[in-house]
Amino acid sequence: KEVDLKFPLRLVSRGTQSNGRISAHVPSKEQTLEHWGSLTTYIDSLDGVLKQLDPIAKKVASHNDNNAVVVMVCNFGQSELLLNFVCNARRKGLTDVLSNILLFATDEETQQLAEGLGLTTFFDEQNFGKMPKNAARQYADKVFMQMMAAKVYCVQMLSMLGYDVLFQDVDVVWYKNPLPWFHDETNPHYHFDMYFQDDGNHALFYAPYSANTGFYYVRNNE
Repeated sequence: KEVDLKFPLRLVSRGTQSNGRISAHVPSKEQTLEHWGSLTTYIDSLDGVLKQLDPIAKKVASHNDNNAVVVMVCNFGQSELLLNFVCNARRKGLTDVLSNILLFATDEETQQLAEGLGLTTFFDEQNFGKMPKNAARQYADKVFMQMMAAKVYCVQMLSMLGYDVLFQDVDVVWYKNPLPWFHDETNPHYHFDMYFQDDGNHALFYAPYSANTGFYYVRNNE
């Protein structure tokens, strides 16, 4: 519709769509306090967790020449996807590339399973101990959102420790080693700080970039 200039301008929410519907609502007081509690735990424990994490990340990053760590996050409800990923990589002859992965398990069962598969793992009891073990039932439900928070924590911690991070969800599979592509200086897309794939959903809620966080690369630079 054309803008009728006879009407005065008025403030609207960022989430207001052209049809007048609100695509994103402000969190309730209860939701805000719940998230503040989780964030306080994360911040208060951060220094100690980083000290535990650093030697593990250093070992993983030593398997490539780019100081990079491939990060995955998984709970027991998603463990079938993790099994599929590892089996697929081995079938394609990528067993040695799996040494670049640091699997952040959000429960002890997943940690034991991942280590049995030969992956390097890290389980943060303070921040992940109360995470749900079951898979999300649908997009953006409470389990989904809690797992999303874990994924943000992991990337931030490794970035603070000075590592490049390739983050990927456990439902992604490899056709070849993905790391060299991001460090190929002949690549026309070589000069980047962060590299995301397009989400495909260009709704206002995801504006302006519509970046998908299921597979992305973050460089540790100035």
